[in-house]
Amino acid sequence: MSTPSAFEARGRSDSVEPAGQTRSAADAARHPHGLGTGAPTAAAALTIRSLSLWYGPVQALHDVSIDVPARRITAFIGPSGCGKSTLLRCCNRMNDLIDGVRVEGTIEVLGRSVYDPAVDVNVLRKRVGMVFQKSNPFPKSIYENVVYGSRIHGARRKAELDEIAERSLRGAALWDEVKDRLHSSALDLSGGQQQRLCIARALAVEPEVILLDEPCSALDPIATAKIEELMVDLAERYTLVIVTHNMQQASRVSHYTAFLYLGRLIEFDETERMFLHPAKKETEDYVTGRFG
Repeated sequence: MSTPSAFEARGRSDSVEPAGQTRSAADAARHPHGLGTGAPTAAAALTIRSLSLWYGPVQALHDVSIDVPARRITAFIGPSGCGKSTLLRCCNRMNDLIDGVRVEGTIEVLGRSVYDPAVDVNVLRKRVGMVFQKSNPFPKSIYENVVYGSRIHGARRKAELDEIAERSLRGAALWDEVKDRLHSSALDLSGGQQQRLCIARALAVEPEVILLDEPCSALDPIATAKIEELMVDLAERYTLVIVTHNMQQASRVSHYTAFLYLGRLIEFDETERMFLHPAKKETEDYVTGRFG
């Protein structure tokens, strides 16, 4: 049986170091890959080092190193096929579900390697939740969608499940819209509501990090605005990483942006600096629409 240890034992109180802790000069020298002048100085929730990935014989990621700062929103941008979603899925080992995948390098969540043999993958995915491009509510009630993960992880008492459902739906800014129909089918919700329900389902198991893979790509502008506002609110308590093709969205919601191209990290910096004063010509060409 896998030892849950680090991912199970660490509570939220000791999982994030104080913001403002700077990276040492020695660490910066060891890990310069892709760092711009405004690279994060806050504690990292995700630490990725020399990560390469192959789908069979095809290499999709090349030596990617990046520190994703805690309780901030980091956007992964780049043209289709550049490795954004692949990199995102590495963070909670969703790529394990694909045949023929091989990974080299390391990813640490809160100081523990996600590829440590002692890590329980189910516990990892509890701590690093994921919201997909297309909302995927279960064919169950709204209530049962939210508490599903909590039931799996041992919550049984109705009062506890009721509290989890309300807290999570409030966290996803959905409670006021659904509180009178919690036992109605989740499939009856609008597209934007379904996506917020999926966010509530992720929040219910109290993650440290939330990965969002193009969460607004199938939504109308009104629903997109609600999701973006929600992400900004959630970043006060969680670390968010979002994959997006929408440059305006990245500039609106993210604190940091990583630009990937052909599986390589080209540049990583504060979002405002990257969009206004990119350090690399490839980045400037992409954010100004010259290619992509």
